[in-house]
Amino acid sequence: MREASTILIVDDDPIARETLEALLSSKGYQIVSAASGFEGLARAAEYTPDAVLLDVMMPGMNGFEVCKRLRADARLAEVPIIMVTALDDHDARLLGLRTGADDFISKPFDALELEARLRTITRLNRFRRLTTERARFEWIVEHSQDGYLILDDLGEIRYANSKAKLYLGLPHDDNSLLGQDFIDLVSQRYRCQPPDAWQVWPEQPAQPVARFLVQPETTTARACWLQVESPDLPRVAGMGRVLCMRDVTARQALQHDIYSFQSLVSHKLITPLTPLVAGLELLKVETKPWANTEVNELIDTALRGANGLYDQFKDIFTYLNLPALAQVGEGCPLAQLESMVAHLSTEIGLKSVTVTIPASLRTARLTLSVQAMELALREILENANKFHPRRTPTVEVIVSRASNADICLQVCDDGLTLSPEQLVQVWTPYYQAEKAFTGQVPGMGLGLPLVAALVWNVGGTSRLYNRAGRAGVVVELILPLER
Repeated sequence: MREASTILIVDDDPIARETLEALLSSKGYQIVSAASGFEGLARAAEYTPDAVLLDVMMPGMNGFEVCKRLRADARLAEVPIIMVTALDDHDARLLGLRTGADDFISKPFDALELEARLRTITRLNRFRRLTTERARFEWIVEHSQDGYLILDDLGEIRYANSKAKLYLGLPHDDNSLLGQDFIDLVSQRYRCQPPDAWQVWPEQPAQPVARFLVQPETTTARACWLQVESPDLPRVAGMGRVLCMRDVTARQALQHDIYSFQSLVSHKLITPLTPLVAGLELLKVETKPWANTEVNELIDTALRGANGLYDQFKDIFTYLNLPALAQVGEGCPLAQLESMVAHLSTEIGLKSVTVTIPASLRTARLTLSVQAMELALREILENANKFHPRRTPTVEVIVSRASNADICLQVCDDGLTLSPEQLVQVWTPYYQAEKAFTGQVPGMGLGLPLVAALVWNVGGTSRLYNRAGRAGVVVELILPLER
């Protein structure tokens, strides 16, 4: 429904005002009236009308003076003014034009003529306002530190501001990206993370999850992170979808620096626990033969608490220091994967673990470091054991080629089947999916977020999904190979 235009009528003659009000109200206009020039200025400031019908001959302050003062007010300077006058001489109209009048209509006026002039002048005024607002909007967008895009219903780019062109690797004056598919274009420079959130693009995931475009870390530069948001604006047919690309690299770098600082003080917490745990273990061995049951139970409880605190600190500090674990140039040979899994399985206590690696991939090397690969596998295998109802999972580690540049590593177990909400939230730090089952979970809930961050930092992707037709989940990592 079109918004009604507001017309301010300024006339000292009550009959003239009532006549104009009756005529224009019946045509759908909103009417505001004033009986003098002073009142007219006050009403104009209060309502900011779309047009003013201003009588010339008024006592106290005539129409020319009112017009002059309206034009001197920055908020009202653009409001169209039609002067209503019984004067028909050339000098009066020239004076009206000099003071800022847009049009004239003579008394007695023709109703159809008045309506036509008002309709035209209000449309022109609205068009002028829209043009001005658009120019201001374009200036703000062009000077924004965020990248803005407008996509059509097919996902093709119809507008990109200067910052968006910069993010997409194009000069300021290059419009060659217009008409290109957004996903195809960004995929040439970035990794869409997390993949599950992008699979439903352009719709929003069932659970709110931030979408990122990640440019992997290199030997000379940190990883670049762009957060992609689509404002929840009313959808209008043919108007397209607005996207905002915000550079959050500094935020990620700040987190990395904070983590690095925290890692420096981590030994302040870990170091005192080491002798505490060792002392309690020795006390348990030395006192068990002669101490009574209550003393032994107290020592066992204290030892479990100290070990639990030690493990939780290790989880936290490992997570805080993970960016340093995924350095490019220290790649993990796939030939080591079998022995790595065997060693970890022994440590964790897994009895049934198989590893399948095609012969053609045994000589390949990952960009992910040996330390990072071992940490990722440890977290995944510990989860498989931790979340199995009987702590006896059967685990399959399967390596296959995903593309010429990537391998696919899948870790499949036969444990729990997760809900859709859990499948989304497992990538959130400190989220513990198993808590709904027991109410007490060992560890800090940092396993899969840690794995995802390691993988994303080298340009890989990570997914978790339920196994088809049977219990258990699959953790799938797409990992780049060294060239």
